[in-house]
Amino acid sequence: MPRLILLVCLLLGACAQQPARDDILYRQLGGAPGITRIVEGMLLRVAADQRIVEHFQRVDIQRVRDKLIEKLCAEAGGPCVYTGDSMEESHKGLALTPADFNALVENLQAAMTAEAVPIPAQNRLLARLAPMRGEVIDR
Repeated sequence: MPRLILLVCLLLGACAQQPARDDILYRQLGGAPGITRIVEGMLLRVAADQRIVEHFQRVDIQRVRDKLIEKLCAEAGGPCVYTGDSMEESHKGLALTPADFNALVENLQAAMTAEAVPIPAQNRLLARLAPMRGEVIDR
């Protein structure tokens, strides 16, 4: 019995030393409901954006919506796991330009602003997404 108690104490001590998951950004984005509204708002803006709407004409928009929600949730430190293709694979053959990428980011920022996401939180999310730029452009 003393060995069992010692084992339990060691396991609890080890768990207590694990760093807490940083979900502050996830919460600042409004959690799952907020991220869903942000993605849907962004896609509605894209639908009206003549600069990039053509890139979304022949896609399964429901799948794009769902995978964007997963991606933003995971990148923001939420409980989601992104299950889609790599950014490189999902943008292969689209020949997206820096201007296309920037237009999408503008729509994302506008959607976050509409959801009253504080500018510092917007910037933190954009900083986490920025490394994907090279995986999307000119593929």
